Amino acid sequence: MKQQKNQSHYHGLFKEAMLGSFSKMNPAYLISNPVMFVVEIGLILTTCLSIFPNLFGPVPNDIRLYNIAISVILFFTILFANFAESIAEGRGKAQAESLKNTQKNMRARRLDDDEVETIIDAQELKKNDIILVKIGEIIPSDGEVIAGIASVDESAITGESAPVLKESGGDFASVTGGTMVASDWLKIRITANPGESFIDKMISLVEGASRKKTPNEIALNTLLVSLTIIFLIVVVTLYPLADYVGIHLDISTLIALTVCLIPTTIGGLLSAIGIAGMDRVTRFNVIAMSGKAVESCGDVDTMILDKTGTITFGNRLAAEFIPVAGVPKDKLIQAALLSSIQDDTPEGKSIVTLAADEGVLLSNQKMMGEFIPFSAQTRMSGMNLSNGAKIRKGAADAVKKWVQISGGTIPSDLDGIVQKVSSLGGTPLVVSQDNQIFGVIYLKDIIKPGLVERFARLREIGIKTVMCTGDNPLTAATIAEEAGVDSFVAECRPEDKIEVIKKEQAAGKVVAMTGDGTNDAPALAQADVGIAMNSGTTAAKEAANMVDLDSDPTKILDVVEIGKQLLITRGSLTTFSISNDVAKYFAIIPAMFMGAIPGMKALNIMELATSYSAIISALVFNALIIPILIPLAMRGVKYTPQKSEKILQHNMLVYGLGGMIAPFIGIKLIDSCIAPLLAIIGL
Repeated sequence: MKQQKNQSHYHGLFKEAMLGSFSKMNPAYLISNPVMFVVEIGLILTTCLSIFPNLFGPVPNDIRLYNIAISVILFFTILFANFAESIAEGRGKAQAESLKNTQKNMRARRLDDDEVETIIDAQELKKNDIILVKIGEIIPSDGEVIAGIASVDESAITGESAPVLKESGGDFASVTGGTMVASDWLKIRITANPGESFIDKMISLVEGASRKKTPNEIALNTLLVSLTIIFLIVVVTLYPLADYVGIHLDISTLIALTVCLIPTTIGGLLSAIGIAGMDRVTRFNVIAMSGKAVESCGDVDTMILDKTGTITFGNRLAAEFIPVAGVPKDKLIQAALLSSIQDDTPEGKSIVTLAADEGVLLSNQKMMGEFIPFSAQTRMSGMNLSNGAKIRKGAADAVKKWVQISGGTIPSDLDGIVQKVSSLGGTPLVVSQDNQIFGVIYLKDIIKPGLVERFARLREIGIKTVMCTGDNPLTAATIAEEAGVDSFVAECRPEDKIEVIKKEQAAGKVVAMTGDGTNDAPALAQADVGIAMNSGTTAAKEAANMVDLDSDPTKILDVVEIGKQLLITRGSLTTFSISNDVAKYFAIIPAMFMGAIPGMKALNIMELATSYSAIISALVFNALIIPILIPLAMRGVKYTPQKSEKILQHNMLVYGLGGMIAPFIGIKLIDSCIAPLLAIIGL
């Protein structure tokens, strides 16, 4: 059943692409692609010559068939180029349809100032409207949670089945239209007007409706136009030269020669490469707000990364109990366990787990007491036991001050233990009971697996990695060394990130960074490539030029590689196309002039039968190479992280040399097939 569904999908995609190919034949559309526009002008002229062979003077009677053959080949050349663009757009449109389905027949429960509900069409919602969404209902538009707490199923947008917890306040209050409340209820303030929601932007982007040419595309288009003009001059120059040596060149032949020599291959595939690049990012569950954003990823020189949640898991886990001199380890573990038994934080739970692994258990009687939660003011948490004992765990300086106020003394080896844990990249939690310090809990922030290798890959291609963390310099240095990043900024504040980005940009670097909070918005806007987490705030998503639907901060590493692949694909196919043109030049010109200049016969290394067969064979090859390369343009050239010099050498060898050789082989094979047919009709 699934296979039949996929076949039906591809059949529909192919059909839409074919219809789009014909609609793009409109000269008003093709004028945006100068190379293919020149081909269409040639098609119009050869079609006129097919109908009126003597339009520019008397010609042989059998030239009509030759004109028709060239017209047909030029028509398919344009059609294949349009098909490449249409098939790339078709994949985005198919995804857009699935997104549009989330908006159909959607209703909203709007609340007025008196909390009275009114059921309205979702399209009527405006910015700052207040709505209520209950369990099982679709969130009709983007907004911020102002009351309630609920699990939200974002699978319609992200494809991820696990619900995400949303609540008012903080960095996880933002909700996206089209997602569903899976539990409880939420009161939401709408943050987008109709047609301006995140899902509307996604639909517009994946359909290609708002796609604009990127700076690199514009530069490459300028190059292609320049080459087209150069080859037009070359062809025009050939006409008097041929006339001088006694060779008559038909208008159709000059048009065909022009089409063969101008860079039609890359001209036909350029748009498809750009669209497919954005599509690859989209299929990776990242929405790029522009083609420029994807392209900029390929030019990234510096990557700014948060430590917590990006380089490390963010949940500091208890790794070891270290008692001070004279205190039994079991006594430290019991105190640490008592201070954490009602602590629901990941750190507290990990302390309980580690204590159990050490074989320390507590009786219910000892567990009785008042739990003291952690606060930013005290920087400690703990328990006031029913027997009057007060146990605290927290930052070293806070606990030391607590003990000194209680009349206790600081163990001489405590500072050494704290410094050792910090130097290992861990967080030391000092444990005390009343006025006595028992020791230190070593909390370790675990580095995500595989990051060391990925950072090494980035280093190979010349990308500098900078870790930003609020940790002290000693802890930051240890984590940076363990993760393999190139540099770090310790005790980093939001404004410090902006300074780091500006400093790198001032040195001519292209900078990328990730973020999810409102305080990250200025830095995301400043960076050349800013990736906001979908779970983050509306401010962060609006400031960034990419949004990661999976909210995986490490995905920036993969997005950069996709950007590199886009640039390499464009460069590789441009190299192949220009090499093709040079090869076709040397393949066709000798066959055209060998009748009048016998010495040219030595250059006809392919031994093409006649000038007519040479022209038509080259035209057929020129047309067929476009659909042959469509899969490569869509999939992208395989990317392996390596230095620019090696990439250039590889491209010149594979696509440069390959582009030179392919026309010789292809044109010769086509010539051997069509030369007998042309001989029958007298050409």
